[in-house]
Amino acid sequence: MSMLIPSKFVFPDPVQTDPEGEGLICIGADLHPSTLFEAYSRGLFPWFSEGDPICWWSPEPRCIIRPLDYHPSKSLIRNMKKLDYKITINQAFDQVIRACSLPRSYADETWISEGIIQGYCALFQEGYAYSVEVWDQEKLVGGLYGVTIGHGCFGESMFSTQTDVSKMAFYTLMLLGRENQLPWIDCQLVNDHLLRLGACTLSRQTYLKSLQDVIKHPAIDWKSYQERVFSSKTIALTAKLMD
Repeated sequence: MSMLIPSKFVFPDPVQTDPEGEGLICIGADLHPSTLFEAYSRGLFPWFSEGDPICWWSPEPRCIIRPLDYHPSKSLIRNMKKLDYKITINQAFDQVIRACSLPRSYADETWISEGIIQGYCALFQEGYAYSVEVWDQEKLVGGLYGVTIGHGCFGESMFSTQTDVSKMAFYTLMLLGRENQLPWIDCQLVNDHLLRLGACTLSRQTYLKSLQDVIKHPAIDWKSYQERVFSSKTIALTAKLMD
């Protein structure tokens, strides 16, 4: 993990700038790693359509999931035992984010533009982003990616081409969160799917206060996980320990 040069952009305080809680804080800047680092450190993230200016958001309320509150479904556990996929960490970040950028069955396009891809891949090279990959033999069939600063872990997007594989990646991330005693993983915007997984909401002010605490903690040693290959069957067996 390298030391980033200070960002040339200063992001405003979300609460003061957006007292009504609309969520949009500012427009502009760039997607350089130092800019992304500065934004996430202040509770902001980029979200905009390709061709539009870069928009920076800090929603009210904020959606998070506490790894200790997550419990995998019985059907997911059955599939993980039956299919026995290979799961890796930080082995194919570029492939994962590009797969996440592809159109979904329910939408013609996603917000993950080529600029987003280049920005987050550069952030990954600096050591401030992560990915979880799920493999069927040598084929990448699912995964997720996000940003990491200290003990702050921010989820961005996930994808799957087979049943339950994005949930397998999510379960793996929850286990990493537990192992590293992360208080929460940021899910940004609340939706029913995340709530079913065990997510909850915090007021923006509470989230921002907690954020300043967690990013000061020593960073997760992601390299120690990069050397390992996990089996979905083995991970599924840990469910008994989580009950």
